[in-house]
Amino acid sequence: MKKALKIAFCVLLALVLAVGGYVAYVFLDYYRLEDSLPLEVASAGGAAEGDLTAGETYRIASYNVGFGAYSDDYSFFMDGGAESRARSAEGVCENLGGAVEAVTALEPDFLLMQEIDVDGTRSHHIDELAYIEEQLNGRYVNCVFAQNYDSPYLFWPLTEPHGANQAGLAVFSSRPIDSAFRRSLPIEGGFMKLLDLDRCYSVQHIPAAGGKELVLYDLHLSAYTSDGTIANDQLEMLFADMLAEYEKGNWCLAGGDFNKDLLGDGGKTFGVTGPDYTWAQPIPAEIIPVGLSIVAPFDGENPVPSCRNADRPYGDDDFCVTVDGFIVSANVEVLEAKVADTGFRWSDHNPVYLDFALR
Repeated sequence: MKKALKIAFCVLLALVLAVGGYVAYVFLDYYRLEDSLPLEVASAGGAAEGDLTAGETYRIASYNVGFGAYSDDYSFFMDGGAESRARSAEGVCENLGGAVEAVTALEPDFLLMQEIDVDGTRSHHIDELAYIEEQLNGRYVNCVFAQNYDSPYLFWPLTEPHGANQAGLAVFSSRPIDSAFRRSLPIEGGFMKLLDLDRCYSVQHIPAAGGKELVLYDLHLSAYTSDGTIANDQLEMLFADMLAEYEKGNWCLAGGDFNKDLLGDGGKTFGVTGPDYTWAQPIPAEIIPVGLSIVAPFDGENPVPSCRNADRPYGDDDFCVTVDGFIVSANVEVLEAKVADTGFRWSDHNPVYLDFALR
């Protein structure tokens, strides 16, 4: 009996030490990149077009590609679904290839993308940035990548751990980018910081005629938080940066995944309802400053959501919302903003686009 108790105690002690060691590893391995980090402006192989000019019409598109995992029948464990990784390397390439084909069919002058893995257990260690650049085939002149996620190995779910993953945001431009840098966003502290990535947005300075600039921002705000309010703090920081550039006389345009209900009541708009998700709250009107506007892509005659909740394979009764969109300064004229309907075939998001002119 004593021997059995000793064995049980040793097993229990080993488990406690293993769990404690793993928790220590996760917290010790966690880090955040410094703020205002200069980013490399890489050649994307295309031929440069002329400077931007006032009065001309341009198009910008944004697409969260969901690390290449989210086919329309995919569900994700952190959304209440069953899966934690892309099903195969071939599936990653198929989804990314379809996503690139869908968004380039819109013929954007500027392309913002989010959730691109450069090395991830969940994406079978495919360099997705390199794969996307290959698929774009010299369509753009410059590319900027900003890392917003470099996680320690997550041993959950136990049957298929999510693993260690490095990911970020990418901007592709048909006009030369003079310079770019990365801003570190505020995130929650404690354990929640391990779920909330190393949030950031990237800032690209693109020359325009007359010595001014188009300042372009690629963003992906927080989703997995305790109450969703941290995204308001993140927006206020972004607003302040954009206003400072606008007051210099520059044109400012931000786009990406806000993880906010940009229409205010997306569930009702699209005829579906769901729980009170923290990532799908409206943006409080009082935090939007004079000089900046939120642009939610929407077609009243053919309403299409930009995002589905991936707690199950996609169906007509799924909770859907528009969380992808844009922010413009008052000197940017909005001509049209819509969601392109892919049926969520390649991602849990649909691409969105904005046609605009510089006043």
